[in-house]
Amino acid sequence: MNRLDLFPISTSIENDSLTIAGHSLASLADLYGTPLYLYDRATLDVSAKAYTDALAAHYPAPSRVTYAGKAFLCKAIAAWTQTHGFFVDCTGEGEIGIAVAGGVPREHILVHGVNKSLADLKSALHTAGTIVIDNLVELECIQSLMTSYQSPPSLWLRLLPGVAVHTHHAHTQTGQHDSKFGMTPDEIFAAARFCQENRLPLSGIHFHQGSNFRDPEPLLPAIDLALDLAREIGFSDEWHCCPGGGWGVAYHEDELPHPSIESYVRGIAEAVIEGCKARGLSLPTLHLEPGRSLVARAGVALYRVGVVKRRGDKTWLLTDGGMADHPRFALYGARYSCLPVQAPGRERGERVSIAGPYCESGDVIIENLPMPRVEIGELIAVPVSGAYHLSMSSNYNGARRPAVVLLGEGSAELIQRRETLEDLLRRDVSPDRG
Repeated sequence: MNRLDLFPISTSIENDSLTIAGHSLASLADLYGTPLYLYDRATLDVSAKAYTDALAAHYPAPSRVTYAGKAFLCKAIAAWTQTHGFFVDCTGEGEIGIAVAGGVPREHILVHGVNKSLADLKSALHTAGTIVIDNLVELECIQSLMTSYQSPPSLWLRLLPGVAVHTHHAHTQTGQHDSKFGMTPDEIFAAARFCQENRLPLSGIHFHQGSNFRDPEPLLPAIDLALDLAREIGFSDEWHCCPGGGWGVAYHEDELPHPSIESYVRGIAEAVIEGCKARGLSLPTLHLEPGRSLVARAGVALYRVGVVKRRGDKTWLLTDGGMADHPRFALYGARYSCLPVQAPGRERGERVSIAGPYCESGDVIIENLPMPRVEIGELIAVPVSGAYHLSMSSNYNGARRPAVVLLGEGSAELIQRRETLEDLLRRDVSPDRG
């Protein structure tokens, strides 16, 4: 498969050099430095439209897309979600604050969290339209706080369906019986009774089974279970059902083509429609929570090679970024691909491993990838880097998080500046020198 197909849709080769939305990656590296993360607005918009179009085509009742903020959230991305009218899924007070600062209105903020703190719950009650309840303790805490808020948010219950989707790593599965997330059916019934007895605004059921999957088949028994519970709880005319998100993308050319968003949405919509009809349920407002499949392909990580080590059959390209900003290989063994920015069509004559500058053997971005012969000082671009890297980045070894630029035709907007040494020191308390 063509490695270039992993890159954002506006990527092209001009003057034998990679460009995105008409912008030279080499020029962007010179202007903003490296490591550098680039997001393509056109790819974001096309992915968003694929979801909204598929829901409109296949689901006859109201539907919504909720952007999963954990994939990558900053003020500019929060603002972008509102150009499509999306909800934003926030986990805790920090993400809620970013969403609010990015202009997301209360009715579009949905709050998750497996162990929400008191501060998280107060922030959610103050600024969110929906809270997804993970456990009974949390529900009791919300009930005790609710009287302080004149317009309480709607409440959904998070179901643990007992079946996970197939993913490449156990750490990306969330729906299995021993998962830390959500409530069993018995706990769901207890939570529903508690809501009814205390007149809490219960209006929906949510579940999520895993991340980066390609086969929607395991969603079907979970949808059936959720609909059975909805019927027993007594949801009627206006209720909400969310089977989560997690639809996958292609990270490596061996995984192309990118999974079809349309087929994923169609499968869920048909299952909900048929299931509700069989149970005599009214169709719920159907919510989907994509994050990765909206932003992963839109993002490219740009690095400069500082050292090349050729030792027999093993070649290392050592770059100025690694696990501190691109941690998914270290966490999950995730596969990625890469192209040199200059003359990307060169013959791929050697196999390389690409690693960063940090003091960890696990500081690897890519292993054993066919590449052209790359020399010191060259730029390399790692596609499909838009999800979960920046949101899980760190200051390990004193790393400063990279700058982030949003690209459009004729525009390059710095949406996150590069961290500085002053940023690293800002939280430190000066030692008492007596």
